[in-house]
Amino acid sequence: MRALLLGGAGFIGAHLARRLIADGHDVTIVDDFSRGRSDTAISELGAQVVSGDLTDPAFYAGLEHGWDQIYLLAAVVGVRNVEKDPARVVRVNTLVAMHLLDWLQPGERVFFASTSEVYAGGVDAGIVPVPTPETIPTMISDITAPRFAYAVSKLLGEAAFLHTARARGFDAVVGRFHNVYGPRMGADHVIPEMSLRARSGEDPFRVPGADQFRAFCHVDDAVEAMVRLMATPEAAGQIVHIGNDREETNIGDLAKLVLRVAGTSPVLAPSDAPAGSVHRRCPDLSKLRELTGYEPTVTLEEGVRTTFAWYASHGRPS
Repeated sequence: MRALLLGGAGFIGAHLARRLIADGHDVTIVDDFSRGRSDTAISELGAQVVSGDLTDPAFYAGLEHGWDQIYLLAAVVGVRNVEKDPARVVRVNTLVAMHLLDWLQPGERVFFASTSEVYAGGVDAGIVPVPTPETIPTMISDITAPRFAYAVSKLLGEAAFLHTARARGFDAVVGRFHNVYGPRMGADHVIPEMSLRARSGEDPFRVPGADQFRAFCHVDDAVEAMVRLMATPEAAGQIVHIGNDREETNIGDLAKLVLRVAGTSPVLAPSDAPAGSVHRRCPDLSKLRELTGYEPTVTLEEGVRTTFAWYASHGRPS
C-alpha cells in the first residue's frame, strides 16, 4: 500500500508514518517543517520526505496521484499559535484543505484530521452531552474569541471534505481527535508542559483548570483508530470521534500523576482555566467501536510515564 501523509512530520503524522512503515507500507511525507521538524525522528523513519508548501496551489501541480490512502494532518494548531495569530490559523488551515480538494481525484481515499473543538462551545452551553457522540450539533459559542479560529477552520474542513467527496466520487473519512498526547508533541500541551515543569522542580506547582475534566488518548491508540478507519469501507462519508473514553480524569489528578512519575511532591497551586477552555471533554466512541472494533489499550499512567521519559531524555523541543 502507498500512503501520502500531508503534514506527516508533525506529532501525529510521525507516529502514523512509523506505524504504516512497520506494517510494510510505502510512505511519503510532505511537510513545510514550520512545526514538524526535519530531525532524526523523521530522517530515520525510512519514508520518502518531500518539503513543500501545502498552502501554495502550484505545489499540487507536481504531486503525483496513485495513492491508496491520503492523510491530511497539516494545520496550525495549539492554543498559543491560535491566540497569537488567529488569522494565520484560518488562512493556513483553509487553504491547505481547499487546495487538496481541488487536487483529489475520483476513487481516492482521504482522512481529514478534525477536532473536538468544533462542538466544545455546546458543552459549556449545556446543549451537548458528555461523553459526546458525533450526532450532536456543532457550536461556536463566541466567534470573537481568538481560540475559536481553529475550531471554525476545522468545521469548514469537515463540511468541505464530506460534501465534495460525495459530489466528486472520492472517499473521505473525518476523524475528530480528542486530547491526543505522547512523545514529540511539542511543549505547549498539558501533559508535556506539566512534565517539563515537574522535571524542572517547580514549586509551588501551577495547575490551571484543576477542576476541569479530560479523557486523554495516547498517540499510539489514535494511530490505531486512524489505520482501522482507513481500512474500513463503511467509514467513508463518516465523522468519527477518536480518543480514549476509559479514563476520564480531573486535571488536578493528572498533575498529581505527573508529579508522582517525576518523583517530586511540590505544593499544588490551582488556578482558573484559560479563557474559552471547555469544562469537560470525553468522546462517545460507539461509532468507532461499531465500525472498526477499536478499543484503547494504553492506560493513562503508562502513557504519562512514556511521555515523561521522552521529555526527560529530549528536553524542551526547539
